[in-house]
Amino acid sequence: MEEKLSQIEKKLAEMEIKMDHVFASSEKMRKYFLWALIVTAVVIVVPLIFLPFAVSSLLQNLNTALNF
Repeated sequence: MEEKLSQIEKKLAEMEIKMDHVFASSEKMRKYFLWALIVTAVVIVVPLIFLPFAVSSLLQNLNTALNF
């Protein structure tokens, strides 16, 4: 009986170590996904913000070039 309890305690200790590793791994993945989301948002949103300014500048230049 005592031997079984010892084995169960050993298994619980091993499982706790594995769970700590899984938690650390999941936290790393969460941080990776967060940074991937931030980078994706910056890559998509920033050009969309500056696109109207670029288009208006392009149209002004095109207008002046065609008017001579």
